[in-house]
Amino acid sequence: MTTILYIEDNEQNLYLVSFLLQRHGFAVTGASDGRRGLELALAQPFDLILLDIQLPGMNGYDVARALRSHSRLARTPIVALTSYAMAGDRDKALLAGCDGYIEKPIDPDTFIAQLQPHLPPAEGG
Repeated sequence: MTTILYIEDNEQNLYLVSFLLQRHGFAVTGASDGRRGLELALAQPFDLILLDIQLPGMNGYDVARALRSHSRLARTPIVALTSYAMAGDRDKALLAGCDGYIEKPIDPDTFIAQLQPHLPPAEGG
């Protein structure tokens, strides 16, 4: 089963995204801040990390850089999932170590398709 860590401080966003992912067969672990997300990412392997940028204490850019500083996490895909949608925000996320960037609010009808390039191939195919 594909495992996803979602680092998000907004409970409604965490619930919606987790619901969509679980409905499509993914196992989701949530973290409400960057430090907890780092702890979880280092404690167990995940196939994908979804990362809000506007987090309390430690912003998503710093979290992405911290994740990338660990060799075990160097190849784990990180996708920024954020309401930051100004010019340059995508580039800042990518420079910090994110592999992808999805703007909030998400579209439930296309969200999984947007994640597909960052997910491991389906088992058996």
